[in-house]
Amino acid sequence: MTQKIARFLSDHQPATPCLVVDVDRVEGNFRRLRRALPLARVYYAVKANPAAPILERLVGLDSSFDAASIEEIRDCLAAGAKPEAISFGNTVKKASAIVEAYAAGVRMFAFDSEAELDKLARLAPGSRVYCRLLVENDGAEWPLSRKFGTSVDMARELMVEAAARGLDPYGLSFHVGSQQTRTNSYEAAIGKVAMLFTDLAEAGVNLRMVNLGGGFPIRYDQEVPGIDTFATAIMGAMTRHFGNALPEMVIEPGRFLVGDAGVVSAEVVLVSRKSANDPVRWVYLDIGRFGGLAETEGEAVKYRMSTPHDGSAAGPVVIAGPTCDGADIMYERSNYRLPTALACGDRIELHDTGAYVTTYASQRFNGFAPLAEHYI
Repeated sequence: MTQKIARFLSDHQPATPCLVVDVDRVEGNFRRLRRALPLARVYYAVKANPAAPILERLVGLDSSFDAASIEEIRDCLAAGAKPEAISFGNTVKKASAIVEAYAAGVRMFAFDSEAELDKLARLAPGSRVYCRLLVENDGAEWPLSRKFGTSVDMARELMVEAAARGLDPYGLSFHVGSQQTRTNSYEAAIGKVAMLFTDLAEAGVNLRMVNLGGGFPIRYDQEVPGIDTFATAIMGAMTRHFGNALPEMVIEPGRFLVGDAGVVSAEVVLVSRKSANDPVRWVYLDIGRFGGLAETEGEAVKYRMSTPHDGSAAGPVVIAGPTCDGADIMYERSNYRLPTALACGDRIELHDTGAYVTTYASQRFNGFAPLAEHYI
């Protein structure tokens, strides 16, 4: 929690549940990433948090943007982004979305199938396209490996066809999974991309760009390698495989830029036990999996929490949300411990929640409104 956020919570005591984001921290993270990987162009993954204050700050920092939908493209344009700084990075797009994006001036599109390539050739003629490869997601706390991407052999055929269809075969992309904790996942993927670059050059296709995706981790309940460690591994692999003929590099950070810039402030609604002698208390908060904490599914992302009673005696707890759905349990197996003095009405802060919270929140499940947002 930054000092700005702590001061805002203390001074304003905003109604819960709410997310408070320090936009200065977002800028600091952006600058830190650009220092670590100065040869890479940053395309912010808008899906992590599309709030206007964040997009506007990043526009001012000359960031580019990775958009997953036409709605996100509209948000970027409204924040002042130039269309040439936007990549339509979803490989599954409605024809109407492609038409609108192209009309708005967007000229960079991802794909991973023949059917999507056909849409782009018809509806976005002459655009730069890049094909997404399937790569392993080992080490990622939020894997993305099965839904998107294609094999090396199919990618080769698709990029040759892209050139034949009048598109600009710009490059290749991959994503090693969100909250990736292993540098070797990037190194292995870069090796696969480099081999395909060589094959396509021999086929007369001039690729110029490698999109390394996102996945850079932040600290939740455990330490993770720092961005400099990932940058060293990435640049080492790029130099090893491409030598002095380095292609353009694109990265698509989302969580890394906004995750640790936000804190969710919540209220303890109930503390109870399932039997008189049960040592485990159930702590129900006014935010849960349907209120924006979807990444607690499978207890994958483990948020750090703070309470007014920290430092006093603590005991084991199950932590659940407020809805009537039995799946609305965040942590049951992860050995969370909270102060025994914790009581109904206490505030509790969930740290590093700036990414993938507001956009995951349901609209009015059980009648609960989405959490409020404060950007400071």
